[in-house]
Amino acid sequence: MTIEKIRNFSIIAHIDHGKSTLADRIIQTCGGLSEREMKQQVLDSMDIERERGITIKAQTVYLQYKFKDNLIYNFNLMDTPGHVDFSYEVSRSLAACEGSLLVVDASQGVEAQTLANVYQAIDNNHEIIPILNKIDLPSAEPERVKKQIEDVIGIDASQAIEVSAKTGQGIEKVLEDIILKLPAPCLLDSSSLVALLIDSWYDAFLGVIILVRIKSGTLKKGMKIRMMGTQASYSVEKCGFFTPKINYVDELQVGEIGFFTAGIRHVSDCKVGDTITDDLKPAEKSLPGFKPSIPVVFCGLYPIDADDYDVLKDSLGKLRLNDASFSFEPETSAALGLGFRCGFLGLLHLEIIQERLSREFNINLMTTSPSVVYEIEKTNGEIIDVDNPSNLPDISHIKNISEPFISATILLPDQYLGAVMKLCNERRGVQKNLTYVGNRAMLVFSLPLAEVVFDFYDKLKSITSGYASFDYEFEKNRENDLVKVQILVNNESVDALSFICHKESAAGRGKVFCEKLKNLIPRQQFKIPLQAAIGGKIIARETISSFRKDVTAKLYGGDVTRKNKLLDKQKKGKKRMRQFGKVEIPQSAFINVLKTND
Repeated sequence: MTIEKIRNFSIIAHIDHGKSTLADRIIQTCGGLSEREMKQQVLDSMDIERERGITIKAQTVYLQYKFKDNLIYNFNLMDTPGHVDFSYEVSRSLAACEGSLLVVDASQGVEAQTLANVYQAIDNNHEIIPILNKIDLPSAEPERVKKQIEDVIGIDASQAIEVSAKTGQGIEKVLEDIILKLPAPCLLDSSSLVALLIDSWYDAFLGVIILVRIKSGTLKKGMKIRMMGTQASYSVEKCGFFTPKINYVDELQVGEIGFFTAGIRHVSDCKVGDTITDDLKPAEKSLPGFKPSIPVVFCGLYPIDADDYDVLKDSLGKLRLNDASFSFEPETSAALGLGFRCGFLGLLHLEIIQERLSREFNINLMTTSPSVVYEIEKTNGEIIDVDNPSNLPDISHIKNISEPFISATILLPDQYLGAVMKLCNERRGVQKNLTYVGNRAMLVFSLPLAEVVFDFYDKLKSITSGYASFDYEFEKNRENDLVKVQILVNNESVDALSFICHKESAAGRGKVFCEKLKNLIPRQQFKIPLQAAIGGKIIARETISSFRKDVTAKLYGGDVTRKNKLLDKQKKGKKRMRQFGKVEIPQSAFINVLKTND
């Protein structure tokens, strides 16, 4: 196969605009799977993807298509996620391709992630083919959406292909345009093997599988290769393509995207974005790779059963191999024991990782309250980053605290504009811009990330009946009036429950924590005060009442002083109990208080 007959392309779109269904039709038309083997969203292989109806992992498939004069072309198709939390998967897929199919829903039009993904494709110098999907719907307005693509994105949409991925209408035209409009892979000026490590994951039967794009040379079975970043060397055991079934071959040639296994023992040897070369004849320099992903939401993951710690450590390593945007490091908590501090790209990302640990590795977990990274300037001039409230220095050593801000782009029908602006203002947002594209408004707000990571997206979808789309990018850290709120149980601070928030909302959130704990901590023989405090100042309080034993029950008359004497004795005993008694907070109380959906 000559390099001129290879086309590497990815499918990009907003959530639910039909990327995976279009991939199904392309696989079906090219004969990648038989009619009996086909199913809906065939590339969404994880159970969790099929249940939620979203793509989480970018998937690759190798197809052959017979064009005019019986010329056979090789396609390497990459189906990418649409959700903002999985944008790192999109960026890696785009780096391995030369072109993109931009799918836009013919009834919904351009949405926030459509913009974000197409700009990433333009940054990667991609040739872009616009495709209008769901053309069979009665509400489809192709001419309006073509104009919207030109006005909002700024690319020519006059030749946009009108398709229905559901029925297969227009798929032959898509395949024809892929051949005629997308470029063939470009060659690197090198005689050695140079391959880009796009992705890697752990398979229970094959071990570590590595997905690569061959930039120059040939990767052969039995060849000794070297990872240039980690300097680890291995011998290639098997190589091949996903069609989407595994198809083994003897070699992967220049321009192709395929996989190999090499009996890799150490998960740390596989760094996404690394360059793979021939160990005997190494390349002179490595490829630029990808920008490292920066986690924006942090939380602690702790095994409910302490004996599962080693299993959790091993499981996180395997997931880290599978998901390069996820990071973790060991952490110890006085209340929760041994666990890990984990970094995520958003709350959906956190939820997916948690669910995968539970399903794939059968671990029962508890999650601490999510937080973002705060920049602390100390009084001695030192600047530190803090992602865990318990690591915050003493208030007397802090000069100021800065929190991350984002620029949020919200596309919505104009009848919901007032409600969305009110929501953004309640979350300490500042409006930057408001423009109109037809009857849709594009609102740009500057928002603190800490106000967005909890339930902003759910509230936004709720007040706009699901019609708003949301995307964001980072601006910078800004100084703000932030405080650390400590939760005291029987006058003792519980580190696992402390949090950082804006001074204005501290009292409200502290009160909610105390109210929750009041219903979760068992009663004792003495009163238990539950307090929220900023430094030495108490801002909220609840009290768990004690069990009451009737010590005067045995009295059968006599002077009132006998009764008072017994009650005073009981009072002193309870005071002594409160002074020396230790309140054990049950694990279930932590789990319920720290539930992320609250």
